[in-house]
Amino acid sequence: METEIDVTGAGIERGSSPPNGPAMAAFLAAGIGAFAMGLFVLIHELGLFSAPSLYAPAGGVSGRTTCAVAVWLVAWAVLHGRWKERYVRPGTVFALALSLIALGILGTFPPVWSVL
Repeated sequence: METEIDVTGAGIERGSSPPNGPAMAAFLAAGIGAFAMGLFVLIHELGLFSAPSLYAPAGGVSGRTTCAVAVWLVAWAVLHGRWKERYVRPGTVFALALSLIALGILGTFPPVWSVL
């Protein structure tokens, strides 16, 4: 059994189990998308980024969420392409995804903005 370490730190084993890479790519991409949303909100509050308002009643949040969705889709496509035939250890991916989701949620809370 050959093990390779990917850039995410996830151990990728070839030939030991059925491929679960596409599912793990979806989980990690969700974490990346959530983190991107929190990051876009934070940099907007810092005045470094202003997403266009795509739907007037929603204001700038429509542009920020659209940018976060674009990041999520790109991350999913890239990870799926890299991991589609591989087995990826789920524990590492879940921990990384949950950490990214937690950071993304923190980035959307106003008390976090006031610290900046």
